[in-house]
Parts: sequence; C-alpha cells; structure tokens
Amino acid sequence: MIDFFAEDFQGPAFAYFGTTHFLALGALILLNLFLLRFRNASDGAKAAIRWLLALLLLGNEIAWHYWNYAYGKWTVQTMLPLHLCSLLVWLGAFMLLTKNYRLYEFMYFMGIAGAVQALATPGIGIYDFPHFVFFQYFLSHGLIITSAIYMTVVERLRPTTRSLLRVAVWMNIYVVVIFFVNVFIGSNYLMINEKPLTPSLLDLLPEWPIYILYMELIGIISILLLYLPFAVKDLRERYSMNRDNASRLESISK
Repeated sequence: MIDFFAEDFQGPAFAYFGTTHFLALGALILLNLFLLRFRNASDGAKAAIRWLLALLLLGNEIAWHYWNYAYGKWTVQTMLPLHLCSLLVWLGAFMLLTKNYRLYEFMYFMGIAGAVQALATPGIGIYDFPHFVFFQYFLSHGLIITSAIYMTVVERLRPTTRSLLRVAVWMNIYVVVIFFVNVFIGSNYLMINEKPLTPSLLDLLPEWPIYILYMELIGIISILLLYLPFAVKDLRERYSMNRDNASRLESISK
C-alpha cells in the first residue's frame, strides 16, 4: 500500500502504447460498453449510475490533489483546476448530478476531444501500473469520456448546431483568459504559453505561437467529427420525412 502511493516509483517506467497503456484503454472501452446496457433501465437505476460516476470523478480528483500536497508538489502554477480536463472533472460531476444541458455540451465536445488526446499521450512520467498516479490519470480522463457518452446514449441528450457555436465561442474566450492568467502567475495552463516538457501531440507542431493556430484547427476538426453522427442522423430523418411527404402527396393526387 505504501508503494502504491509512493513518490518514487520503483517499477518500470510508463511506456507509450506499451502493454499497460493498451490494457488501460481496453478497460475503459469495456466500461463504456457495459454502461450502454442501461439505456432501457429505470430512472432510479440511471440516477444511481450518474451519482456513482460523479462521486468517482470527485473522489479521484480530490485524492490526486492530496497526493500532490502530501509530497510538496501542489502549487498554484500546476494544480489549479484550469487545464481543460481538470476543469471538466468538476463540471462533469455537476453535470451528472443535475443533468445540466449547457455543461453537457462542453463535456461532449471538449471533454471527449481533450480526454482522447490525453489518453493517447498520458503525461504521467515514470508512474506505470500499479502505481496510484497510473490509476488516477486513466480513471480521471476515462470517466470524462464515459460521462459524456453515458449522458448521450443512456440519458439521451444530444448536441445541436447551436451547441457547436456556443462551445467554440466560450472555449476561445476561456483560452484568452487563461493566457493572461498564465502570464500573471507564471503557469502554463492549457499549454498555450509554451509547449509542455512532457511528450505530447504538440511536439509534432511548429513552435509558439504558431502551434496555437494548429490547436484551434484541431479543436474545430475534433468537434465537427464528434457532431458528424448527429448530422448524418438528422439528414437521414429529413430525407425520410421528405420521402414520406412526397409519397403522401402522390397518393392524394391520385
């Protein structure tokens, strides 16, 4: 148990797309597939799962803050809930408890897009399975995606074209605010003032500030791809409705 929470991990360092990385991703996929079974469950059962997911998100995040505090790692420059995924942990828990639609929009678009990138290139340094940091990281980011999918598939919420606009506008406002917060306190939240020291997808992009434009483009493409299934569904329903109306008019004219 002491080794589980130890600051100095003695096991092999975490390897990107290694065995433990794939196992963690596989476990998260299975969790989401399991929760899809509750689409036709009672309202009470659905609410219980929402509460459980919210408590897991909050408990896991509080434990993360305590671990950093215990080892003297907690600073305002790194631990404030201003990174996108850190912020969405708290907002996601509130969304689950209240079924707030405005928060759902951000969880669906920015939560899934941001957490998928984080899970692809985990910033956990040396901490591999079975250390606390390994579990905390994958649980935190994985449950962000799970919460958004659960609210979409089980609770039957869905984004709209207006959701796209709201998320894009408010995220850009947030980025500008955080840029000046970073300047003021010497931090790098959202990784917009410089590239992070740990390996990430940003390593493939040009240097600051050009990579911010690429981040904007990647964000736009990501949310459009996430909206694509709903756009296709709407087009099919519209086509089916027009076809039915045409058939009805044709039968009346006869």
